[in-house]
Amino acid sequence: MEYVTAAAPDPRPEAAPARTGRRSLAVALLCGALGAAVALLASRQRWAEGTATVAGGAFPLTAKGSEVTGVPAALAIVGLAALVAVFAVRRSGRVLVAVLLALSGAGTVAAALLGASDSSALDEKAARTAGDTAATAAALSHTGWPYVAATGGVLLLLAGLLALRYGRLWPAMSGRYERSGAPRSRAPRPVDPDRPEDLWKALDRGEDPTGTESA
Repeated sequence: MEYVTAAAPDPRPEAAPARTGRRSLAVALLCGALGAAVALLASRQRWAEGTATVAGGAFPLTAKGSEVTGVPAALAIVGLAALVAVFAVRRSGRVLVAVLLALSGAGTVAAALLGASDSSALDEKAARTAGDTAATAAALSHTGWPYVAATGGVLLLLAGLLALRYGRLWPAMSGRYERSGAPRSRAPRPVDPDRPEDLWKALDRGEDPTGTESA
């Protein structure tokens, strides 16, 4: 007589989505935080250099990223806020926030690349320095910091794409607190008349440990 032994279910397929969610979450957090930090740091650095002609001489001019364009820094802050907000919302709200995060990264990349060849900030400084509104910067050159800012935007974009693809597997903020911020009240434990400590605790709370109400 033969006996057929049923194979135990393999728990690994059920654990796979959880592992994927944890890994994608870790990568998204790293990319989002690092991308925002890189974009903000690059915006404070020197993006362009040149000279202005003053009294027959050359006066050196420089322009920081924030002077060329403030878009990368602003979008980096928006992206960082969206990264945090991903955990405060669920379902369609999480999708919308993930889209905002991805768009922040894409906008950072576009603005940084456009600013890599922008000379308007130096031309304005040259006009003020020379006292001639028609003056422009000479010997114009650009640094590599705009491309560093664009790299930060790519990281933000990657974080947004990960949130769109795997956000449904990520945890959300606990519902332990109400919207007012106060913790939800718990029902009092029943008083055990055989435990003196329970009787004293009930009296301290102003409750009747006997379970009867006075007339």
